[in-house]
Amino acid sequence: MPMPAPARPPASPIQPGTFSLNGTTMTNRTTLAQLREMDVAQAARLPADHLALLLEEVGALKADAKHLADLLHDALHARYGAPAAAARRAEGKDTGRVRIADDAFEVVADLPKKAAWDQPKLAAAVATIASWGEDPADYVTTEIRVPESRFTAWPPRIRAVFEPARTVATGRPSYTLEQKDAA
Repeated sequence: MPMPAPARPPASPIQPGTFSLNGTTMTNRTTLAQLREMDVAQAARLPADHLALLLEEVGALKADAKHLADLLHDALHARYGAPAAAARRAEGKDTGRVRIADDAFEVVADLPKKAAWDQPKLAAAVATIASWGEDPADYVTTEIRVPESRFTAWPPRIRAVFEPARTVATGRPSYTLEQKDAA
Protein backbone atom coordinates (compact mmCIF):
# COMPACT_ATOMS: atom_id res chain seq x y z
CA MET A 1 0.00 0.00 0.00
CA PRO A 2 1.64 3.28 -1.04
CA MET A 3 2.55 5.67 1.73
CA PRO A 4 1.64 9.36 1.32
CA ALA A 5 4.51 11.81 1.21
CA PRO A 6 5.18 13.42 4.58
CA ALA A 7 3.77 16.92 4.89
CA ARG A 8 6.46 19.58 4.72
CA PRO A 9 6.10 23.18 5.82
CA PRO A 10 6.36 25.74 3.06
CA ALA A 11 9.95 26.74 2.39
CA SER A 12 10.91 30.09 3.76
CA PRO A 13 13.55 32.11 1.91
CA ILE A 14 15.43 32.62 5.20
CA GLN A 15 15.63 29.58 7.47
CA PRO A 16 16.30 29.73 11.23
CA GLY A 17 19.99 30.25 11.87
CA THR A 18 20.56 32.06 8.58
CA PHE A 19 20.76 35.67 7.57
CA SER A 20 20.97 37.58 4.34
CA LEU A 21 23.86 39.90 3.54
CA ASN A 22 23.84 41.79 0.24
CA GLY A 23 21.48 39.25 -1.29
CA THR A 24 23.62 36.27 -0.17
CA THR A 25 22.16 33.88 2.41
CA MET A 26 24.70 33.03 5.08
CA THR A 27 24.46 30.73 8.05
CA ASN A 28 25.50 31.21 11.64
CA ARG A 29 24.67 27.68 12.67
CA THR A 30 26.20 24.24 12.37
CA THR A 31 25.28 22.28 9.27
CA LEU A 32 24.94 18.51 8.96
CA ALA A 33 28.02 18.55 6.71
CA GLN A 34 30.00 20.21 9.50
CA LEU A 35 28.57 17.78 12.06
CA ARG A 36 29.82 14.84 9.99
CA GLU A 37 33.38 16.12 10.45
CA MET A 38 33.09 16.44 14.25
CA ASP A 39 33.80 13.95 16.98
CA VAL A 40 31.43 13.48 19.93
CA ALA A 41 33.25 15.97 22.16
CA GLN A 42 33.07 18.70 19.53
CA ALA A 43 29.38 18.03 18.86
CA ALA A 44 28.66 18.06 22.61
CA ARG A 45 30.06 21.60 22.84
CA LEU A 46 27.64 22.98 20.25
CA PRO A 47 25.08 25.53 21.49
CA ALA A 48 21.71 24.04 22.40
CA ASP A 49 19.95 25.91 19.59
CA HIS A 50 22.33 24.33 17.06
CA LEU A 51 21.69 20.87 18.54
CA ALA A 52 17.93 21.45 18.38
CA LEU A 53 18.09 22.46 14.71
CA LEU A 54 20.35 19.51 13.88
CA LEU A 55 17.93 17.11 15.62
CA GLU A 56 15.11 18.61 13.57
CA GLU A 57 17.06 18.14 10.33
CA VAL A 58 18.01 14.55 11.20
CA GLY A 59 14.37 13.80 12.05
CA ALA A 60 13.31 15.16 8.66
CA LEU A 61 15.99 13.08 6.93
CA LYS A 62 14.84 9.94 8.76
CA ALA A 63 11.23 10.58 7.78
CA ASP A 64 12.28 11.19 4.19
CA ALA A 65 14.45 8.05 4.14
CA LYS A 66 11.56 5.98 5.55
CA HIS A 67 9.20 7.42 2.95
CA LEU A 68 11.66 6.60 0.14
CA ALA A 69 12.28 3.08 1.50
CA ASP A 70 8.52 2.47 1.71
CA LEU A 71 8.03 3.82 -1.82
CA LEU A 72 10.75 1.54 -3.20
CA HIS A 73 9.36 -1.46 -1.31
CA ASP A 74 5.89 -0.79 -2.70
CA ALA A 75 7.31 -0.35 -6.22
CA LEU A 76 9.25 -3.63 -5.99
CA HIS A 77 6.15 -5.42 -4.71
CA ALA A 78 4.04 -3.93 -7.51
CA ARG A 79 6.59 -5.10 -10.08
CA TYR A 80 7.60 -8.49 -8.70
CA GLY A 81 4.80 -9.55 -6.29
CA ALA A 82 2.62 -11.35 -8.83
CA PRO A 83 5.51 -13.09 -10.66
CA ALA A 84 6.95 -14.17 -7.29
CA ALA A 85 3.58 -15.58 -6.18
CA ALA A 86 3.31 -17.46 -9.48
CA ALA A 87 6.84 -18.84 -9.07
CA ARG A 88 6.02 -20.02 -5.54
CA ARG A 89 2.82 -21.72 -6.78
CA ALA A 90 4.84 -23.41 -9.54
CA GLU A 91 7.22 -24.73 -6.87
CA GLY A 92 4.30 -25.87 -4.71
CA LYS A 93 4.92 -23.51 -1.81
CA ASP A 94 3.17 -20.53 -0.21
CA THR A 95 6.20 -18.88 1.38
CA GLY A 96 9.96 -18.76 0.98
CA ARG A 97 12.42 -17.58 -1.66
CA VAL A 98 12.06 -17.69 -5.38
CA ARG A 99 14.25 -16.27 -8.13
CA ILE A 100 12.90 -14.26 -11.05
CA ALA A 101 14.87 -13.17 -14.09
CA ASP A 102 14.53 -9.52 -15.11
CA ASP A 103 16.85 -8.46 -17.93
CA ALA A 104 20.40 -8.66 -16.59
CA PHE A 105 19.20 -9.15 -13.01
CA GLU A 106 18.08 -12.07 -10.93
CA VAL A 107 15.51 -10.90 -8.40
CA VAL A 108 15.36 -12.86 -5.17
CA ALA A 109 11.82 -12.53 -3.79
CA ASP A 110 11.42 -13.72 -0.23
CA LEU A 111 8.11 -14.12 1.56
CA PRO A 112 9.03 -15.20 5.09
CA LYS A 113 6.82 -17.47 7.15
CA LYS A 114 5.64 -16.04 10.46
CA ALA A 115 4.16 -18.70 12.69
CA ALA A 116 1.96 -17.60 15.59
CA TRP A 117 1.09 -19.97 18.39
CA ASP A 118 -2.11 -19.95 20.44
CA GLN A 119 -0.68 -20.01 23.97
CA PRO A 120 -3.48 -21.92 25.74
CA LYS A 121 -3.55 -24.60 22.99
CA LEU A 122 0.25 -24.79 23.08
CA ALA A 123 0.17 -25.26 26.86
CA ALA A 124 -2.38 -28.08 26.41
CA ALA A 125 -0.16 -29.75 23.79
CA VAL A 126 2.83 -29.54 26.16
CA ALA A 127 0.71 -31.05 28.96
CA THR A 128 -0.33 -33.89 26.62
CA ILE A 129 3.31 -34.67 25.77
CA ALA A 130 4.19 -34.62 29.49
CA SER A 131 1.27 -36.99 30.25
CA TRP A 132 2.77 -39.46 27.75
CA GLY A 133 5.95 -39.51 29.82
CA GLU A 134 7.90 -37.42 27.29
CA ASP A 135 10.02 -34.46 28.32
CA PRO A 136 8.46 -31.36 26.71
CA ALA A 137 11.89 -29.66 26.82
CA ASP A 138 12.91 -32.05 24.02
CA TYR A 139 10.33 -30.39 21.77
CA VAL A 140 9.65 -26.86 22.97
CA THR A 141 11.36 -24.06 24.83
CA THR A 142 9.52 -22.27 27.55
CA GLU A 143 9.95 -18.62 28.39
CA ILE A 144 8.11 -17.04 31.27
CA ARG A 145 7.77 -13.27 31.02
CA VAL A 146 6.70 -10.80 33.64
CA PRO A 147 5.47 -7.43 32.38
CA GLU A 148 7.16 -4.69 34.41
CA SER A 149 3.83 -2.93 35.03
CA ARG A 150 2.47 -6.06 36.70
CA PHE A 151 5.65 -6.63 38.73
CA THR A 152 5.52 -3.13 40.20
CA ALA A 153 1.83 -3.58 41.08
CA TRP A 154 2.40 -6.83 43.02
CA PRO A 155 2.33 -6.91 46.83
CA PRO A 156 5.85 -6.77 48.34
CA ARG A 157 5.84 -10.41 49.51
CA ILE A 158 5.10 -11.65 45.95
CA ARG A 159 7.72 -9.33 44.45
CA ALA A 160 10.28 -10.66 46.94
CA VAL A 161 9.84 -14.20 45.59
CA PHE A 162 10.53 -13.06 42.00
CA GLU A 163 13.26 -10.44 42.62
CA PRO A 164 16.16 -12.94 42.63
CA ALA A 165 15.23 -13.87 39.03
CA ARG A 166 15.03 -10.22 37.91
CA THR A 167 17.82 -8.24 36.29
CA VAL A 168 17.30 -4.63 35.29
CA ALA A 169 19.27 -3.13 32.42
CA THR A 170 18.91 0.20 30.71
CA GLY A 171 18.20 1.01 27.12
CA ARG A 172 19.76 3.67 24.95
CA PRO A 173 19.13 7.13 26.39
CA SER A 174 17.24 9.63 24.25
CA TYR A 175 17.07 13.38 24.41
CA THR A 176 14.81 16.03 22.93
CA LEU A 177 15.36 19.76 23.01
CA GLU A 178 12.29 21.92 23.40
CA GLN A 179 12.53 25.66 23.19
CA LYS A 180 11.18 27.44 26.24
CA ASP A 181 8.43 29.98 25.80
CA ALA A 182 9.88 33.48 25.63
CA ALA A 183 7.46 34.83 28.23
